[in-house]
Amino acid sequence: MKEFIIETSARHVHVTKETLVKLFGEGATLEVKKMLSQPGQFASNQKVKVVGPKGELNCSILGPERDKDQVEVSLSDARTLGIVAPIRESGDVAGSAGCKLVGPAGEVELTEGVIVAKRHVHMTPTDADEFGVKNGQIVNVKVTNETGRSLIFGDTVIRVSSNYALAMHVDTDESNAGALAGQVFGTIVK
Repeated sequence: MKEFIIETSARHVHVTKETLVKLFGEGATLEVKKMLSQPGQFASNQKVKVVGPKGELNCSILGPERDKDQVEVSLSDARTLGIVAPIRESGDVAGSAGCKLVGPAGEVELTEGVIVAKRHVHMTPTDADEFGVKNGQIVNVKVTNETGRSLIFGDTVIRVSSNYALAMHVDTDESNAGALAGQVFGTIVK
């Protein structure tokens, strides 16, 4: 059975160029701290404070800049912030919760953009053919690990693009539920 790596996607923020400048000042650019598994994506050296009605969290900014601001948190993070964040695919922020972003040079009030990212598997078209799945398809993913917390993640969306690398992403709550540590792999079960 063909496997893929499962990676934990911790809370993070995506910003537009305009928001980056408001938070970090004129001429600000995202500085690469480390490259991520998805081609062209990186964790930056810049961090912001995400502020909600009940609390705040420090979050890394992922690059490159995007065309919409987006804050991805776990459900536990959303409770800490006092925000009701919908579970959605990345990029689907219309009508979602808002928050305030605070950087060293300024603040930005987001009227929407806070989501809990739906767990997903990134695949190339070739990967999708090999797994027998299509973009947008919902699958179950079985995780077997050495911790005694093996489980099946239901409602996992397949995301297909020639710009992707094969990997599943779950948030920190999901990772903790499965005691996912080190290199962990999953398989699609039907």
